[in-house]
Parts: sequence; structure tokens; C-alpha cells
Amino acid sequence: MDLREAFGRNVRRIRQTRDLTIEALADAASLSYSYVGELERGRRNPSLAVIEAVADALNVSPHILLLK
Repeated sequence: MDLREAFGRNVRRIRQTRDLTIEALADAASLSYSYVGELERGRRNPSLAVIEAVADALNVSPHILLLK
């Protein structure tokens, strides 16, 4: 598993445990719904700014999202 897939899996797992929809996470992170969906599927390579925005929206430290 590469880092993009691990990031996406972690985002989806945490989002679901917080009962957030993709739309709610996208709004909270100021990202588009489709972009968040692609992140969760490991199809996008997020910038550091995106990693930080998603982590803030999920209320976790960015390094948690990067754990394999």
C-alpha cells in the first residue's frame, strides 16, 4: 500500500467514525466533494496544505492521516 492509499483509508475511517458525510468533510476543509472522494480512494496526491485542511476538519493531527 502506498502513502496515498494509506492517507485515503485513514481519512475515510476517521470521517466515518465521526459520522461525517463526504460532503460535510469537504465543506469543513474547503474542498470539493469529488476531490475528497478521490483522496479517500487514493487517486489524488494531496499537498501539505490539503493534508492540514483535512486534518483540521477531522480534528486530528496531520501525522495520524499519514500512518500506514
